[in-house]
Amino acid sequence: MIETKRLILRPFKVEDAADVYEYLSDPKVNCFVDLKLDSIEDSIAEMSKRQQDSELFFAIVLKETGKVIGEIVALQKIDEVTKQDLETYSPSWMLNEEYCGKGYGFEAVSAFFDYLFNQKGARRIYAYTDDYNTRSQHLCEKLGMRKEGFFKEFVSFVNNDDGTPHYENTYQYAILKKEWDALKK
Repeated sequence: MIETKRLILRPFKVEDAADVYEYLSDPKVNCFVDLKLDSIEDSIAEMSKRQQDSELFFAIVLKETGKVIGEIVALQKIDEVTKQDLETYSPSWMLNEEYCGKGYGFEAVSAFFDYLFNQKGARRIYAYTDDYNTRSQHLCEKLGMRKEGFFKEFVSFVNNDDGTPHYENTYQYAILKKEWDALKK
């Protein structure tokens, strides 16, 4: 569990199903479309699955009310050939639209980065964001991440009306532990 001034980041519980269904019944960013939940029953089943992954997958919870307002997860990068830990994590985050613009994203992601760098031994953290997701880009920049690349027609999460893949333009942001530590001084 990670605690901030206004938030708790903790593993998911089955009881979170209704709160999670609020934002996953209609994901606002294409990269989260595959997480879409069609019913509260689907959400309950998803919460049961999420309880299995409690080390790098957290609910973002309002401390005052206990309401789940989003989620944050990180993938750990392992060299596919040598199986060596690359000390690199790729996080993604999502907030319920009703709670955007209130500083919760910065508070949650900043605490999660501290966790990855200081408890999980991360050397490097990088994140992808779609070119139209200016909120996420702003958050990356506010966190001190540098824009490392722009990938034109990088990946497809949805199809166009004619059934062909709709390819997204994507930015990559990153920050090293030594850069993060320098910001925290």
